[in-house]
Amino acid sequence: MGKPFTGDEFESDVLERHEVKEPSRYKVLLHNDDYTTMEFVVEILMKVFHRSEAEATRIMLAVHHEGVGVCGVFSAEVAETKVDLVHRLARGAGFPLKCTMEKE
Repeated sequence: MGKPFTGDEFESDVLERHEVKEPSRYKVLLHNDDYTTMEFVVEILMKVFHRSEAEATRIMLAVHHEGVGVCGVFSAEVAETKVDLVHRLARGAGFPLKCTMEKE
């Protein structure tokens, strides 16, 4: 039989430190257009972004008056999924609603 394991086989007295970098976050934005109804934008904000009716209305008004509104901030994968879902729902309803993501 071999020599018993004592833990000395590993030179682990000095551990390397690696900084853990937080993943990038992305803002998901809705953009104003002349065709998508305000009601549909509120519905999208409530269903896709889980906003209350009051919060969804506030964001919708920002989109309407300022041209763009922030729906939320997410990891890249979640942001991409939400952008895609908004586009699919909008096209399905006949609206050209534009949704983008931007690195925070």
